[in-house]
Amino acid sequence: MARVVVAMSGGVDSSVTAWLLKEQGHEVIGLFMRTGVEAPPPSTDENCSVESPNSDRKKGCCSASDARDARRIADQLDIPFYSVDFSGDFSSLMDLFADEYLRGRTPNPCVVCNSRLKFGTLWSQAKALEADYLATGHYVRRTDGPSGPELHVAHDLNKDQSYVLFGLKREILGGLMFPLGDLTKPEVREIAAKAGFSSVASKPDSVEICFVPDHDHARFVRERRPNSAVPGNIIDESGKKLGEHTGIERFTVGQRKGLQLAMGSPRYVLKVIPETHEVVIGERPGLFSRGLLASRLNWFVDLPEGNFACQARIRHRHTPARSAARVRPDGNLEVRFDEPQSAVTPGQSVVLYLGTKVLGGAWIDEALSDGYFCKKEEANIPSSPMENSLVQSQTPQPASVGPTGSFA
Repeated sequence: MARVVVAMSGGVDSSVTAWLLKEQGHEVIGLFMRTGVEAPPPSTDENCSVESPNSDRKKGCCSASDARDARRIADQLDIPFYSVDFSGDFSSLMDLFADEYLRGRTPNPCVVCNSRLKFGTLWSQAKALEADYLATGHYVRRTDGPSGPELHVAHDLNKDQSYVLFGLKREILGGLMFPLGDLTKPEVREIAAKAGFSSVASKPDSVEICFVPDHDHARFVRERRPNSAVPGNIIDESGKKLGEHTGIERFTVGQRKGLQLAMGSPRYVLKVIPETHEVVIGERPGLFSRGLLASRLNWFVDLPEGNFACQARIRHRHTPARSAARVRPDGNLEVRFDEPQSAVTPGQSVVLYLGTKVLGGAWIDEALSDGYFCKKEEANIPSSPMENSLVQSQTPQPASVGPTGSFA
């Protein structure tokens, strides 16, 4: 059996992960990440968006109470447990979050946390403990393919977390374990209850952004970056001024609420322009794009040259869209959707799949409104598992080109 370090957050998923590995006979060591972020105090205001500790709603992770829960589970399992200070690295992550909003982008700190901390610094800690593997409670699967380890979507598609793991280094995949990849969330909670983990069996899931539990991103940005807010104009697609705003950190592509404009019909944020501090709004059709450009690519496979067929996911809960993609001569990624997609958002990630297999991903820089569509009947793209059809992984195939013979 192997020595396995488990990233224990004090939640039900990582607790069951440790229990499963211990049951399999592995030597298990628990590590807890101290981020320096504490859960907000309980609110007595029924209108407050921050939930109390007894709420059924999601809440933050890695707080002092989470550390106590993690240590309690480690004691029950009789495994070594260490608490590691990640507060410095996590502070940098929060700075990045605030700065991205001020650049007119909508960041995804979970992706950065996973790639830099959980599977970066924590991986180094595991190696220092001479561990054979690092395990986490993520809902995703790692399999051994013909060309090496592969990352696949989870059996429980409602809990699949492959999107936020696209930034993992390919070379460490072989040293990772994801014991929950073939389980559903109800099954995990049932295991926790049977194992006697009463403190976590019914514990709420953590929020997507643990350091903004009230979901007020603008408040966080202004507290993190005082005096950084710059007023600007809200304009339509023709450039006509419709109103004013107090800072672009209040807006993200696709947003409808909070515009504070009476237009007679719904309007959405179509674009945020940081250079002029302008926010462009329009009707819903203006949200749809035919493609995107992205940078800072990360791959889990050896990609063929030229255009290749895939499915592209542009946010966590997005159903992957049939697409054609290519790496441009400048090293950036270009993706063309078979059907227009709504709210392609700079700062978010685009993750590419072929069936259940994760090919890789990149960070979205801009939406594209021109170009061709890769035809479904010509591209021979396997159905996405999110389209209710789990398929076996394959090697990426060249995509047929559109009428122009190449990408626009």
